[in-house]
Amino acid sequence: AEASTAFELGRDKVAAFIGAPNRDEVVFTKNASEALNLVARAVGDSGRIGQDHEIVITEMEHHSNIVPWQQLSQRTGAQLRWFGVTDEGRLDLDNIDQLITEQTAIVSVTWVSNMLGTINPLDTIIAKANSVGALVVVDASQAVPQLPVDVAKLGADFVAFTGHKMVGPTGIGVLWGRYD
Repeated sequence: AEASTAFELGRDKVAAFIGAPNRDEVVFTKNASEALNLVARAVGDSGRIGQDHEIVITEMEHHSNIVPWQQLSQRTGAQLRWFGVTDEGRLDLDNIDQLITEQTAIVSVTWVSNMLGTINPLDTIIAKANSVGALVVVDASQAVPQLPVDVAKLGADFVAFTGHKMVGPTGIGVLWGRYD
């Protein structure tokens, strides 16, 4: 009983830390990779993604936010599309209207690049994705320990991060998913 209580208090603390409006939106995983794989698998298995859909990611993604979408596109026939990166290490948004279209079902993007340190303009990307009805997945592993996070205001559908980037133990990750 004490362990269960402590576990659930942890969920409450994480929900408060990231601005989740509902503690039931917080899912504990073993790391961010598992959280991203869980989203890709659940969305893919739901029948929501098919060969007439597109999945948009970026060239600056960590491997854990590339492979699940590659596998989902292979399973479903959906086309995988990529945002490029400028010579300055910024996300190239010049073709955002051609990349995120009515066929886009998922946009998955890192908030802060683990290699470049680039902070991506999520407000622009999420607004465009929301305008076409695409689900938005954010890899926030680098952002959560460094930036103020309010998932309720962010506008994404899913946010994944890992405990070890916040000086926590390994083997702990979080998937936040909008309750609806």
